[in-house]
Amino acid sequence: MTKAALTVAAPDPRARRTRAADRWARAETRLRMIGTFDLTVDGYSVELPMSVQRLLAFLALQDRPLLRSQVAGVLWPETTDERAAANLRSALWKLRRSEQGIIDATTATLRLADRVGVDVREVNATAHRLLAPDAVLTFADFDASRFTLDLLPDWYDDWLVMERARFHQLRLRVLEMLCDRMVAAGSFVHAVELGLAAVAGEPLRESAHRALVRVHQAEGNRAEALRQFELYRRLLEDHLGMAPSAQMLELVSD
Repeated sequence: MTKAALTVAAPDPRARRTRAADRWARAETRLRMIGTFDLTVDGYSVELPMSVQRLLAFLALQDRPLLRSQVAGVLWPETTDERAAANLRSALWKLRRSEQGIIDATTATLRLADRVGVDVREVNATAHRLLAPDAVLTFADFDASRFTLDLLPDWYDDWLVMERARFHQLRLRVLEMLCDRMVAAGSFVHAVELGLAAVAGEPLRESAHRALVRVHQAEGNRAEALRQFELYRRLLEDHLGMAPSAQMLELVSD
């Protein structure tokens, strides 16, 4: 009596890829770029080569699909077009080995997938909402922690310089505005924290120092207001050889 042959179907690689794609599509993926770079999937940090980090960061700062040739030329400007295109293909291959579905890619264009949460996009949206003339603020809006760090401060890529400067100015304006709003609400402790955060972000920024002076004046601490003015005056003279503006002098003229 012969035994029936047992037939085992070979695994279908297409089905395996489909299951993997479905799993990544359901995962919560977040990209952090304020303060440092970090990609997390369902709360777990993913280690990525620097070339892949730069690719993701560049795409995260765009709001539209970009031509592959443009991405390659911006990220690898000091090489030939052929070498830059090869570097881009290598970065995409490395990313596919680590994660799936993070980049929406066609034969011609690339963009970051909509399902990826990006902290700088969220903070930008919050900042513009807070700075609107008719903004109604809640207590949660006065959390300064979102506005105390810069965009990828340890990176030195040319394509990042303007984006970082834009975000830097935006977050300082928000801190100063929140400081003034806290003064108006009589919450001087929080106002001082916000003003100090603005000054720490740019020690030579006069509007940040004026915000702190107004806090001390509103609280009745005239000596603290003059001390803050004198600190700024010395910083300005030592670093730039300049004097405070008439607006600052008028603020402390009494």
